[in-house]
Amino acid sequence: MTPKKINDKEIIAISIPTGIGADIGGYAGDFGYIAREFSKYFHCIINPNAVNGGILSAINYDMSYLEGYLFDEFFKGNIGFIPKKPYETNRIGVIFDCGIKKEILNVHLNTINALKIVQGINITDVIYTDSPVGVEIKIENNISYGNLKNPHTLLDAAKKLIQKGVEAIGVVCNFNEDSEDINYSNGTGIDPIGGVEAIISHLIAKEFLIPTAHAPAFFDIDISTKIENKKVASEMISSTYFPCIAQGLSIAPKIINKNNKDFKNAINYKDIKYLIVPNDALGSKAVLSSIENGTEVLTVKNKTVLNVKANKLNINNIIDFEGYDTCLNILRKKSNKQ
Repeated sequence: MTPKKINDKEIIAISIPTGIGADIGGYAGDFGYIAREFSKYFHCIINPNAVNGGILSAINYDMSYLEGYLFDEFFKGNIGFIPKKPYETNRIGVIFDCGIKKEILNVHLNTINALKIVQGINITDVIYTDSPVGVEIKIENNISYGNLKNPHTLLDAAKKLIQKGVEAIGVVCNFNEDSEDINYSNGTGIDPIGGVEAIISHLIAKEFLIPTAHAPAFFDIDISTKIENKKVASEMISSTYFPCIAQGLSIAPKIINKNNKDFKNAINYKDIKYLIVPNDALGSKAVLSSIENGTEVLTVKNKTVLNVKANKLNINNIIDFEGYDTCLNILRKKSNKQ
């Protein structure tokens, strides 16, 4: 069977796992300009964290915004997706953690109204959790992760939104003082909240198979007046990080379960030309599934805190590139020859 294309473009996937300190893509949408370059020539499946940058987003209709759990499930063959057509958008529902203090909540509500008025983003429903989510942040062995004291309050809220007919869900949880990290702010450390943000989005995506993304509500608004590292600059000019996820969710693809009759029309892993990942982060479910199912895995030198390389997995047929620009140039040439 001939692999499907989207708008006459071959489909590739680029994975930048969250919370592992990727030198490129581990900060505030700092992979965005690279994703846009790839999307000029290919349709790109991309992690939200790779293109999310506070009030800015690199997303466009030549990218399919696929949350981490859904990304893995896609390459395991359990789901497919139907991409949005240009100018087609989702109905977005928003969950607010009731633990967010009123002053900070008001900033987010103003942000939602601004997104509706300026960009026409279709945010149809806002709901509040019945009890505080209780986000706990942890960092161990240079990997960020965390815990939710009350995950069921998020699931209950998500269920109510889905019953109202939303097609994508944005979540905003309360984060306390322990969410700051000076090394990350300097562009050298790992994102301290990336791991627990993934837990939040995975929770809802796994339960309901719906596009989901999270934005934090910090205890205070702190817009920097200093010149900051360019990797985190977009966060330092933001009073809220909600705009980037709203823009991504607005054009996120429809998720199709493999048991659904529409699965035959959906994009599935067999349609993917390449999966591109950092060369020391080969232990993800998406990568291991791709190796098993025959999807071609390409690696790029993009240092993370991990050390899971091809030689450790006894894989010999992975092509490694010095940088994303080199990788793109080679793929373009190969694509033009076919």
